[in-house]
Amino acid sequence: MEQPDPIIHQPIRLKIMAALKPLPASDPIEFVRLKAMVGTTEGNLGAHITTLEEAGYVAVQKDFVAKRPRTRVSLTKNGRRAFEDYLDYLRAIIGTNEPAA
Repeated sequence: MEQPDPIIHQPIRLKIMAALKPLPASDPIEFVRLKAMVGTTEGNLGAHITTLEEAGYVAVQKDFVAKRPRTRVSLTKNGRRAFEDYLDYLRAIIGTNEPAA
């Protein structure tokens, strides 16, 4: 990779990807919790999630819990691969091939 992935490289989307990466694929995070982790507004987070979803990097699940809407987000297989490639790109810049612990 000669350039960073422009979809992931944007700071808010990078935070989203980093927050989702440690979670198992079968364990999505709720929008409200992700919003608190990323530190942005609902509208801003929603727009960035849409961009990531359109790229195939995240999956969005919407349902209801006790008649209240719930949105959950998880990384897709392509999203995990793209994030790993992005991390490899950063490691190459700093001159290390060792994955982060």
